[in-house]
Amino acid sequence: MKKPKVLISINTAWNVFNFRSGLVQELVNTGYDVVVAAPQDHYVERVKALGVRFISLPMDSGGTHPIKDSILFIRYIALFLKERPDYFLGYTIKPNIYGGAAANVLKIPVINNIAGLGSVFIEKTWLTLLVQKLYKITLKGSKKVFFQNDEDRNLFIKNKLVETIKTDCLPGSGVNLKKFIPIKQPNNYKVRFLLVARVLWEKGIGEFVEAAKILLQGGYQAEFCILGFMDSKNPSSIKAAQMNKWVSKGYINYLGVTDDVGSEMAKADCIVLPSYYREGTPRSLLEAAAMARPIITTDVVGCRNVVDDGVNGYICKPRDALHLAQKMKNFIELSIEDRATFGSRGRYKMEQQFDEKIVIDKYLSVLR
Repeated sequence: MKKPKVLISINTAWNVFNFRSGLVQELVNTGYDVVVAAPQDHYVERVKALGVRFISLPMDSGGTHPIKDSILFIRYIALFLKERPDYFLGYTIKPNIYGGAAANVLKIPVINNIAGLGSVFIEKTWLTLLVQKLYKITLKGSKKVFFQNDEDRNLFIKNKLVETIKTDCLPGSGVNLKKFIPIKQPNNYKVRFLLVARVLWEKGIGEFVEAAKILLQGGYQAEFCILGFMDSKNPSSIKAAQMNKWVSKGYINYLGVTDDVGSEMAKADCIVLPSYYREGTPRSLLEAAAMARPIITTDVVGCRNVVDDGVNGYICKPRDALHLAQKMKNFIELSIEDRATFGSRGRYKMEQQFDEKIVIDKYLSVLR
Protein backbone atom coordinates (compact mmCIF):
# COMPACT_ATOMS: atom_id res chain seq x y z
CA MET A 1 0.00 0.00 0.00
CA LYS A 2 1.33 3.43 -0.97
CA LYS A 3 2.29 5.67 1.93
CA PRO A 4 0.52 9.06 2.11
CA LYS A 5 2.99 11.77 1.12
CA VAL A 6 3.52 14.96 3.13
CA LEU A 7 5.59 17.75 1.61
CA ILE A 8 7.00 20.27 4.09
CA SER A 9 8.49 23.58 2.98
CA ILE A 10 10.26 26.20 5.05
CA ASN A 11 12.84 28.94 4.47
CA THR A 12 15.90 27.03 5.82
CA ALA A 13 16.92 23.43 6.47
CA TRP A 14 18.28 24.78 9.78
CA ASN A 15 14.72 25.68 10.77
CA VAL A 16 13.46 22.18 9.96
CA PHE A 17 16.17 20.50 12.02
CA ASN A 18 16.02 22.81 15.03
CA PHE A 19 12.28 23.48 15.28
CA ARG A 20 10.42 20.69 13.43
CA SER A 21 12.50 17.56 14.03
CA GLY A 22 10.02 16.07 16.50
CA LEU A 23 7.07 16.45 14.13
CA VAL A 24 9.05 15.19 11.13
CA GLN A 25 10.25 12.08 12.98
CA GLU A 26 6.75 11.32 14.25
CA LEU A 27 5.32 11.62 10.72
CA VAL A 28 7.97 9.19 9.45
CA ASN A 29 7.35 6.79 12.34
CA THR A 30 3.59 6.97 11.78
CA GLY A 31 4.00 5.83 8.18
CA TYR A 32 4.07 9.00 6.09
CA ASP A 33 6.40 9.53 3.15
CA VAL A 34 7.94 12.88 4.12
CA VAL A 35 9.60 15.24 1.66
CA VAL A 36 11.26 18.49 2.79
CA ALA A 37 11.75 21.36 0.33
CA ALA A 38 13.98 24.23 1.45
CA PRO A 39 17.06 26.19 0.41
CA GLN A 40 20.31 24.26 0.70
CA ASP A 41 22.41 24.89 3.82
CA HIS A 42 24.78 22.91 6.06
CA TYR A 43 21.87 21.27 7.93
CA VAL A 44 20.65 19.30 4.90
CA GLU A 45 22.36 16.04 5.88
CA ARG A 46 20.92 16.24 9.39
CA VAL A 47 17.45 16.74 7.93
CA LYS A 48 17.93 13.70 5.67
CA ALA A 49 19.00 11.68 8.72
CA LEU A 50 15.49 12.18 10.12
CA GLY A 51 14.31 9.72 7.46
CA VAL A 52 13.07 12.17 4.83
CA ARG A 53 13.90 13.04 1.26
CA PHE A 54 15.30 16.56 0.83
CA ILE A 55 14.71 18.71 -2.25
CA SER A 56 16.73 21.88 -2.72
CA LEU A 57 14.38 24.81 -3.34
CA PRO A 58 16.12 28.18 -3.93
CA MET A 59 14.29 30.96 -2.14
CA ASP A 60 15.01 34.60 -1.32
CA SER A 61 13.40 34.83 2.11
CA GLY A 62 13.98 38.56 2.56
CA GLY A 63 11.74 41.30 1.17
CA THR A 64 9.36 41.26 -1.76
CA HIS A 65 10.72 40.85 -5.29
CA PRO A 66 7.94 40.37 -7.90
CA ILE A 67 10.11 38.52 -10.42
CA LYS A 68 11.86 36.29 -7.86
CA ASP A 69 8.58 35.58 -6.07
CA SER A 70 6.86 34.70 -9.35
CA ILE A 71 9.70 32.29 -10.11
CA LEU A 72 9.29 30.76 -6.64
CA PHE A 73 5.56 30.24 -7.28
CA ILE A 74 6.38 28.48 -10.57
CA ARG A 75 8.97 26.32 -8.79
CA TYR A 76 6.32 25.24 -6.30
CA ILE A 77 3.93 24.36 -9.14
CA ALA A 78 6.63 22.24 -10.79
CA LEU A 79 7.55 20.64 -7.48
CA PHE A 80 3.96 19.66 -6.69
CA LEU A 81 3.34 18.32 -10.19
CA LYS A 82 6.41 16.11 -9.84
CA GLU A 83 5.87 14.95 -6.25
CA ARG A 84 2.05 14.83 -6.11
CA PRO A 85 1.89 15.15 -2.29
CA ASP A 86 -1.28 14.33 -0.39
CA TYR A 87 -0.66 17.28 1.96
CA PHE A 88 1.42 20.44 1.94
CA LEU A 89 2.72 21.81 5.26
CA GLY A 90 3.93 25.41 4.98
CA TYR A 91 6.08 27.37 7.43
CA THR A 92 7.40 30.96 7.25
CA ILE A 93 6.00 33.67 5.00
CA LYS A 94 7.04 32.70 1.46
CA PRO A 95 6.37 28.95 1.70
CA ASN A 96 3.02 29.76 3.31
CA ILE A 97 2.02 32.28 0.64
CA TYR A 98 3.58 31.01 -2.60
CA GLY A 99 3.70 27.33 -1.69
CA GLY A 100 0.16 27.56 -0.36
CA ALA A 101 -1.08 29.33 -3.49
CA ALA A 102 0.54 26.74 -5.76
CA ALA A 103 -0.99 23.91 -3.72
CA ASN A 104 -4.40 25.58 -3.95
CA VAL A 105 -4.16 25.72 -7.75
CA LEU A 106 -3.47 21.97 -7.83
CA LYS A 107 -6.11 21.14 -5.19
CA ILE A 108 -3.56 19.85 -2.66
CA PRO A 109 -4.73 20.21 0.98
CA VAL A 110 -2.70 22.86 2.81
CA ILE A 111 -1.82 23.14 6.50
CA ASN A 112 -0.21 26.48 7.33
CA ASN A 113 1.79 27.41 10.41
CA ILE A 114 1.97 31.16 11.14
CA ALA A 115 4.90 31.15 13.56
CA GLY A 116 4.96 34.81 14.55
CA LEU A 117 4.50 37.82 12.32
CA GLY A 118 8.01 39.24 12.58
CA SER A 119 8.97 42.80 11.70
CA VAL A 120 6.51 42.95 8.77
CA PHE A 121 3.52 43.38 11.09
CA ILE A 122 5.12 45.76 13.62
CA GLU A 123 4.32 48.89 11.59
CA LYS A 124 1.70 49.69 8.98
CA THR A 125 3.53 49.94 5.67
CA TRP A 126 2.80 49.07 2.06
CA LEU A 127 4.63 45.79 2.64
CA THR A 128 2.34 44.95 5.57
CA LEU A 129 -0.73 45.59 3.42
CA LEU A 130 0.69 43.53 0.56
CA VAL A 131 1.55 40.57 2.81
CA GLN A 132 -1.91 40.70 4.37
CA LYS A 133 -3.54 40.70 0.93
CA LEU A 134 -1.44 37.73 -0.18
CA TYR A 135 -2.24 35.85 3.03
CA LYS A 136 -5.96 36.49 2.54
CA ILE A 137 -5.88 35.09 -0.99
CA THR A 138 -3.81 32.04 -0.06
CA LEU A 139 -5.41 31.09 3.26
CA LYS A 140 -8.84 31.03 1.63
CA GLY A 141 -7.93 27.61 0.23
CA SER A 142 -6.23 26.19 3.34
CA LYS A 143 -7.52 23.18 5.24
CA LYS A 144 -6.06 24.34 8.59
CA VAL A 145 -4.12 27.40 9.73
CA PHE A 146 -2.13 27.04 12.95
CA PHE A 147 -0.97 30.03 14.98
CA GLN A 148 1.47 30.11 17.89
CA ASN A 149 -0.43 32.56 20.06
CA ASP A 150 -3.98 33.87 20.37
CA GLU A 151 -3.02 37.47 19.56
CA ASP A 152 -1.79 36.57 16.07
CA ARG A 153 -4.78 34.34 15.49
CA ASN A 154 -7.21 37.08 16.55
CA LEU A 155 -5.41 39.66 14.38
CA PHE A 156 -5.85 37.50 11.28
CA ILE A 157 -9.51 36.84 12.09
CA LYS A 158 -10.21 40.52 12.86
CA ASN A 159 -8.65 41.60 9.55
CA LYS A 160 -10.63 38.89 7.73
CA LEU A 161 -7.48 37.18 6.49
CA VAL A 162 -8.75 33.73 7.49
CA GLU A 163 -12.01 32.08 8.52
CA THR A 164 -12.22 31.39 12.27
CA ILE A 165 -13.29 27.77 11.73
CA LYS A 166 -10.02 26.99 9.92
CA THR A 167 -7.79 28.23 12.73
CA ASP A 168 -6.25 26.63 15.79
CA CYS A 169 -3.60 27.68 18.29
CA LEU A 170 -0.44 25.70 19.06
CA PRO A 171 1.87 26.11 22.08
CA GLY A 172 4.60 27.51 19.85
CA SER A 173 6.60 24.77 18.18
CA GLY A 174 6.49 22.96 21.52
CA VAL A 175 9.52 21.71 23.42
CA ASN A 176 11.01 18.24 23.62
CA LEU A 177 10.79 17.53 27.36
CA LYS A 178 13.00 14.44 27.04
CA LYS A 179 15.80 16.39 25.37
CA PHE A 180 15.58 19.52 27.50
CA ILE A 181 15.56 18.26 31.08
CA PRO A 182 15.81 20.16 34.39
CA ILE A 183 19.37 21.11 35.32
CA LYS A 184 20.34 22.22 38.82
CA GLN A 185 20.79 25.98 39.29
CA PRO A 186 24.52 26.72 38.86
CA ASN A 187 24.81 29.38 41.61
CA ASN A 188 27.61 31.24 39.84
CA TYR A 189 29.56 33.78 41.88
CA LYS A 190 28.72 36.26 39.17
CA VAL A 191 25.09 35.83 38.16
CA ARG A 192 25.15 34.78 34.51
CA PHE A 193 22.43 36.24 32.28
CA LEU A 194 22.17 34.67 28.82
CA LEU A 195 20.31 36.02 25.79
CA VAL A 196 19.72 33.44 23.03
CA ALA A 197 18.46 34.91 19.75
CA ARG A 198 19.38 36.05 16.29
CA VAL A 199 21.46 39.18 16.78
CA LEU A 200 18.82 41.69 15.64
CA TRP A 201 17.94 45.02 17.22
CA GLU A 202 14.27 43.91 17.51
CA LYS A 203 15.32 41.07 19.78
CA GLY A 204 16.17 43.69 22.41
CA ILE A 205 19.94 43.31 22.12
CA GLY A 206 20.51 47.04 22.60
CA GLU A 207 18.34 47.12 25.72
CA PHE A 208 20.14 44.05 27.09
CA VAL A 209 23.52 45.73 26.66
CA GLU A 210 22.28 48.99 28.19
CA ALA A 211 20.81 47.11 31.17
CA ALA A 212 24.13 45.29 31.58
CA LYS A 213 25.92 48.64 31.60
CA ILE A 214 23.55 49.99 34.28
CA LEU A 215 24.06 46.98 36.57
CA LEU A 216 27.83 46.80 36.11
CA GLN A 217 28.20 50.50 36.85
CA GLY A 218 26.04 49.91 39.93
CA GLY A 219 28.57 47.39 41.22
CA TYR A 220 26.47 44.25 40.75
CA GLN A 221 28.33 40.96 40.37
CA ALA A 222 26.94 39.69 37.08
CA GLU A 223 27.96 38.75 33.56
CA PHE A 224 25.93 39.17 30.42
CA CYS A 225 26.24 36.79 27.47
CA ILE A 226 24.74 36.76 23.98
CA LEU A 227 24.44 33.56 21.95
CA GLY A 228 23.17 33.78 18.41
CA PHE A 229 23.70 34.18 14.70
CA MET A 230 24.78 37.54 13.27
CA ASP A 231 22.71 37.65 10.08
CA SER A 232 24.52 40.18 7.90
CA LYS A 233 21.80 39.92 5.22
CA ASN A 234 19.11 41.17 7.59
CA PRO A 235 18.80 44.99 7.65
CA SER A 236 18.03 44.82 11.38
CA SER A 237 21.19 42.87 12.15
CA ILE A 238 23.69 44.30 14.60
CA LYS A 239 27.04 44.80 12.89
CA ALA A 240 30.14 42.94 14.03
CA ALA A 241 31.90 46.24 14.73
CA GLN A 242 29.16 47.23 17.17
CA MET A 243 29.30 43.86 18.91
CA ASN A 244 33.08 44.05 19.18
CA LYS A 245 32.79 47.52 20.71
CA TRP A 246 30.42 46.25 23.43
CA VAL A 247 32.70 43.30 24.14
CA SER A 248 35.82 45.48 24.33
CA LYS A 249 34.14 47.75 26.86
CA GLY A 250 33.36 44.72 29.03
CA TYR A 251 29.58 45.03 28.90
CA ILE A 252 28.89 41.62 27.38
CA ASN A 253 30.44 38.37 26.19
CA TYR A 254 29.50 37.28 22.68
CA LEU A 255 29.46 33.47 22.49
CA GLY A 256 28.88 33.15 18.76
CA VAL A 257 26.72 30.23 17.60
CA THR A 258 26.41 26.62 18.68
CA ASP A 259 24.33 23.55 17.89
CA ASP A 260 24.27 22.72 21.59
CA VAL A 261 22.24 25.59 23.05
CA GLY A 262 21.31 23.46 26.06
CA SER A 263 24.90 23.33 27.32
CA GLU A 264 25.08 27.13 27.39
CA MET A 265 21.69 27.41 29.08
CA ALA A 266 22.88 24.95 31.73
CA LYS A 267 25.70 27.36 32.65
CA ALA A 268 23.34 30.33 32.98
CA ASP A 269 21.44 31.42 36.07
CA CYS A 270 18.75 33.21 34.06
CA ILE A 271 17.69 33.41 30.39
CA VAL A 272 16.74 36.85 29.06
CA LEU A 273 14.85 37.82 25.89
CA PRO A 274 13.87 41.53 25.85
CA SER A 275 12.32 41.25 22.38
CA TYR A 276 9.94 43.72 20.78
CA TYR A 277 9.82 41.58 17.61
CA ARG A 278 6.40 40.13 16.70
CA GLU A 279 7.25 36.67 18.08
CA GLY A 280 5.27 33.45 17.70
CA THR A 281 6.37 31.72 20.90
CA PRO A 282 10.17 31.91 21.20
CA ARG A 283 11.72 28.45 21.21
CA SER A 284 14.64 29.67 23.34
CA LEU A 285 12.27 30.55 26.18
CA LEU A 286 10.51 27.17 25.98
CA GLU A 287 13.82 25.32 26.10
CA ALA A 288 15.05 27.48 28.98
CA ALA A 289 11.93 26.86 31.05
CA ALA A 290 12.06 23.13 30.28
CA MET A 291 15.59 23.12 31.71
CA ALA A 292 14.25 24.82 34.87
CA ARG A 293 15.85 28.14 34.08
CA PRO A 294 14.10 31.32 35.29
CA ILE A 295 13.25 33.76 32.50
CA ILE A 296 13.10 37.51 32.05
CA THR A 297 11.24 38.65 28.95
CA THR A 298 9.07 41.44 27.65
CA ASP A 299 5.35 42.09 27.75
CA VAL A 300 4.87 41.48 24.03
CA VAL A 301 2.95 39.00 21.91
CA GLY A 302 4.43 35.51 22.17
CA CYS A 303 6.95 36.22 24.92
CA ARG A 304 4.49 36.89 27.74
CA ASN A 305 2.79 33.52 27.14
CA VAL A 306 5.81 31.70 28.57
CA VAL A 307 6.25 33.64 31.82
CA ASP A 308 3.95 34.19 34.78
CA ASP A 309 5.40 37.34 36.33
CA GLY A 310 6.95 36.64 39.71
CA VAL A 311 6.21 32.92 39.38
CA ASN A 312 8.73 31.43 36.94
CA GLY A 313 10.43 34.67 35.98
CA TYR A 314 9.82 38.35 35.37
CA ILE A 315 8.14 40.40 32.65
CA CYS A 316 9.51 43.83 31.75
CA LYS A 317 8.38 46.64 29.48
CA PRO A 318 9.59 46.44 25.86
CA ARG A 319 12.26 48.90 24.72
CA ASP A 320 12.94 49.92 28.33
CA ALA A 321 16.50 49.15 29.44
CA LEU A 322 15.96 50.70 32.88
CA HIS A 323 12.97 48.47 33.62
CA LEU A 324 14.87 45.44 32.31
CA ALA A 325 17.79 46.32 34.59
CA GLN A 326 15.41 46.51 37.55
CA LYS A 327 14.04 43.03 36.80
CA MET A 328 17.58 41.68 36.51
CA LYS A 329 18.43 43.33 39.81
CA ASN A 330 15.39 41.63 41.36
CA PHE A 331 16.71 38.30 40.11
CA ILE A 332 20.23 38.91 41.43
CA GLU A 333 18.77 39.55 44.87
CA LEU A 334 16.84 36.25 44.92
CA SER A 335 18.20 33.44 47.07
CA ILE A 336 19.43 30.31 45.30
CA GLU A 337 16.38 28.50 46.71
CA ASP A 338 13.99 31.06 45.22
CA ARG A 339 15.75 30.84 41.85
CA ALA A 340 15.36 27.06 41.94
CA THR A 341 11.66 27.48 42.76
CA PHE A 342 11.21 29.78 39.77
CA GLY A 343 12.92 27.15 37.64
CA SER A 344 10.80 24.24 38.83
CA ARG A 345 7.61 26.24 38.23
CA GLY A 346 8.78 26.97 34.69
CA ARG A 347 9.39 23.28 34.06
CA TYR A 348 5.91 22.44 35.34
CA LYS A 349 4.40 25.07 33.03
CA MET A 350 6.17 23.48 30.06
CA GLU A 351 4.90 20.02 31.02
CA GLN A 352 1.32 21.26 31.30
CA GLN A 353 1.10 23.70 28.38
CA PHE A 354 4.04 23.49 25.95
CA ASP A 355 4.93 19.82 25.48
CA GLU A 356 5.93 19.16 21.85
CA LYS A 357 3.54 16.19 21.90
CA ILE A 358 0.60 18.64 21.94
CA VAL A 359 1.81 20.12 18.63
CA ILE A 360 2.41 16.73 17.05
CA ASP A 361 -1.00 15.39 18.07
CA LYS A 362 -2.77 18.41 16.56
CA TYR A 363 -1.00 17.92 13.23
CA LEU A 364 -1.77 14.20 13.19
CA SER A 365 -5.45 14.88 13.90
CA VAL A 366 -5.66 17.13 10.80
CA LEU A 367 -3.77 14.67 8.61
CA ARG A 368 -5.95 11.70 9.51
